[in-house]
Amino acid sequence: MLQVNRRRKGKTVLVAGGAGFVGSHLCDALLGRGDTVICVDSYITGSRDNVRPLMNHPGFRLIEQDVCDFLEIDEPLDQIYNLACAASPPQYQADPVHTMMTCVAGTGNLLALAERHGASFLQASTSEVYGDPAEHPQREDYRGNVSCTGPRACYDEGKRAAEALCFDMLRGGRVDARVARIFNTYGPRMQANDGRIVSNLVVQALSGKPLTIYGSGMQTRSFCYVSDLVGGLMALMNVQPNPGVPVNLGNPGEFTINELAQIIRSMVPARTALVYRPLPKDDPQRRRPDISRATELLDWQPTVPLAEGLAQTIGWFAANLTERPRKRTAASRRPRSAAAAQAVPAGS
Repeated sequence: MLQVNRRRKGKTVLVAGGAGFVGSHLCDALLGRGDTVICVDSYITGSRDNVRPLMNHPGFRLIEQDVCDFLEIDEPLDQIYNLACAASPPQYQADPVHTMMTCVAGTGNLLALAERHGASFLQASTSEVYGDPAEHPQREDYRGNVSCTGPRACYDEGKRAAEALCFDMLRGGRVDARVARIFNTYGPRMQANDGRIVSNLVVQALSGKPLTIYGSGMQTRSFCYVSDLVGGLMALMNVQPNPGVPVNLGNPGEFTINELAQIIRSMVPARTALVYRPLPKDDPQRRRPDISRATELLDWQPTVPLAEGLAQTIGWFAANLTERPRKRTAASRRPRSAAAAQAVPAGS
């Protein structure tokens, strides 16, 4: 029977992918409530800049490692959040085999770590498990419309497999595992070149370039500000008893891509045109979460309106927009064993 470690007043929490966009905000929030945070990141898509302000925090330390490698922590762990995977199509398609292995082998390694430590585990899954949905809005009991052979399959099917691992470990009484299905999230610390629609349009508008719309622009998305999402993740990790089911986390407000582009154009002084390009293969036409389960089980719902969140995001990009070096892919990295992974102590 699994036993959750509650021996200390403050929790020790491992955040895999903690140097990423969402992961770094989660690290901030955990430290803010007094937890000790161990951030594990390979920097394939994460950024040192995201966690640099935390390096002198006495409750924070960093391990540079790929979760596909065996990982051991020599101190008790209370919770593990798994956010370790590229989340935008250009990034996860750059090395699709590694994306799949991060979802499956990486999640397996982290679940095994949670089992050894008696730690609660939260898997960051995705609305992509619904594919191009035939049901709208998407409820957690919808099984999806996913191509297992298309260019997005490495991520879609990888995340579906990761969910299966989590629920098998939960049913077996081995790990207190929880699964969040995350819908489109935006906010400060997004990468300028990550290929997501909010960052694409904001960066183009700030640069005075035409705004690129893929397809007709009538496809829809629901945009959740990052602080709202982090609140939902923490609520799901800490709710008792374990819901035992996946939980959608996202903002149910639905906007067409054309509407999003017009809002951004109205908020950025430069006048920019709209340019339309072909829609990528398997790109979902409509996406909107049904968050009834999150509201009922977690007493959670998003509070930041799109205009307010975009103002914060545009302001951050305006202050930080610079040309950045091309990200490494897993294939381009020098092979790295677990023994070679270095823990960086706080203050270094």
